[in-house]
Amino acid sequence: MARRTENKPSRGVQKMAMLGCTSRGSLIGSGTQPDKAMESRIQRVREAFASGRSRPLRFRLQQLEALRRMVQEREKDILGAIAADLCKSELNAYSQELITILGELDLVLENLPEWVTAKPAKKNLLTMLDEVYVQPEPLGVVLIIGAWNYPFVITMQPLIGAIAAGNAVIIKPSELCEKTAKVLAELLPQYLDQDLYVVINGGVQETTELLKQRFDHILYTGSTAVGKIIMEAAAKHLTPVTLELGGKSPCYVDRDCDLDVACRRIAWGKYMNCGQTCIAPDYVLCEPSLQNDIVQKIKETVKEFYGENIKESPDYERIINLRHFKRIQSLLEGQKIAFGGETDEATRYIAPTVLTDVDPQTKVMQEEIFGPILPIVPVRDADEAIKFINNREKPLAFYVFSRNDKLIRRMIDSTSSGGVTANDVIMHFTLSSLPFGGVGSSGMGAYHGKHSFDTFSHQRPCLLKSLKREGANKLRYPPNSQSKVNWAKFFILKRFNRGKLGLLFLAVLGVMVAVLLKDCLSRRSREDRKPTTSWPQRPDTRHTELRGAAFALPPPQIAVSPRFSTRHVYCLLVLEVTSPLNGSPRPLVRADSGRPQRRICVFAFSSL
Repeated sequence: MARRTENKPSRGVQKMAMLGCTSRGSLIGSGTQPDKAMESRIQRVREAFASGRSRPLRFRLQQLEALRRMVQEREKDILGAIAADLCKSELNAYSQELITILGELDLVLENLPEWVTAKPAKKNLLTMLDEVYVQPEPLGVVLIIGAWNYPFVITMQPLIGAIAAGNAVIIKPSELCEKTAKVLAELLPQYLDQDLYVVINGGVQETTELLKQRFDHILYTGSTAVGKIIMEAAAKHLTPVTLELGGKSPCYVDRDCDLDVACRRIAWGKYMNCGQTCIAPDYVLCEPSLQNDIVQKIKETVKEFYGENIKESPDYERIINLRHFKRIQSLLEGQKIAFGGETDEATRYIAPTVLTDVDPQTKVMQEEIFGPILPIVPVRDADEAIKFINNREKPLAFYVFSRNDKLIRRMIDSTSSGGVTANDVIMHFTLSSLPFGGVGSSGMGAYHGKHSFDTFSHQRPCLLKSLKREGANKLRYPPNSQSKVNWAKFFILKRFNRGKLGLLFLAVLGVMVAVLLKDCLSRRSREDRKPTTSWPQRPDTRHTELRGAAFALPPPQIAVSPRFSTRHVYCLLVLEVTSPLNGSPRPLVRADSGRPQRRICVFAFSSL
């Protein structure tokens, strides 16, 4: 009995097998100790990360440049693999996958030097002399588990962000797209560091062994059911996760919209990739009077897109495998088919289909369709549509078509979803400036562009303090007293850059600096040349405004004290008196060495 228990597949393996994930062979360990083999491989990646070579900005840029060369030089190999796995034309594969990756690489290569730079943080009076900043740092070893519906872009886009953030990466492509997974395993080691970026192919067994290992972050794209398995495994190591899952993304069509445009855009998003898109509009909500018009216009659009014989169109894909084909086919049972509905098991073809008068309690409305079937659910008005959406799990996307901007805003404010596009579908995914991710059962976390960099980075807070000025620290040392508490409240709660107290302190400090520098410059001027300090005669200075300006003077021309090196850049504070009548400033103290100044930086203290 004990021996049978040891050989029994884990609950995660059983669940993943039930969801159709089948092992297609292994690159790792079919021997007696698969755990040790996998653990050893992950350990080698961790050691490569510990060496520190993935951290320098120059190295990250080199790897990203190499990735761009791979996409450009091996374009035909990549497109051929995608086309073979998904029965997709190479033109569609390029426009739906490769062009997104090339755009992402361009964006990251251009902006990464700025992203990796430490960002200064605001200070209070207690820390105003300290150096305070936030430094992005890599998390460590990241696991990326790709999906089969867009096998290249969904795997490579997070990889770009992980490399940009300085991490080591384990890439697990979907086993359902065997050719694309094989191409990734062959090409990535040819262009990227082989120790830091590793592809592991295989099925359920390999994924299960991977999830037993400890990672510093896991990003998974796929179903909600498997997402729960991923999160459960990650929780054992307190590993943070980004889950891009799915759900039933609703699309509300208002009576006040251009139906021709709306139906064309809905049909494009729904039937692209044979409906196998996580943010495709899953169903339509509309008033009953619009239902027939929507059906007719979508039917006309489908003919426009794919021609009379849809099966022969190079732009219409097929369902990924027989199991998914049968699942989608079963959703048609008992439904009112307005048009479409044709299927061919031999080629896994399901025609673009629209269902009308759909009962919300039927099977097609209880699970994500992930196929070319579009149910229409009649609702009385926008309020009922909002209630319908909010009574279900939060979707990955929400779409609304209307000319009424107030209605669009109200529907956005009254619902929750991973993302929103108004008067179009899917397009929010194409913008790298927008985070892409789910909420609730549709996922957690986000990526794309800078958001990928942030996801795979730890924002490390840093405060650098001098060992001097110990007197101020006595406020926090025992024994405590009410006086110390009052002073602590003053220093901590009063912001350095807010309020008149901070400005007053800065003004007093500025006056002191000005007096000291005036004295130093006067002594130097007496030695070198006739002083040029001038004092304006103003008849009326009753209403004045104190402003400060800092002049950065050229290092070689000014050295106010032999204690300082001429390499230092000295800042001279100039006090100006501005009359409220004409607003013309005149310098009270002016340092003029008689030589041209290269740069002047001015700042204002504001009125006191």
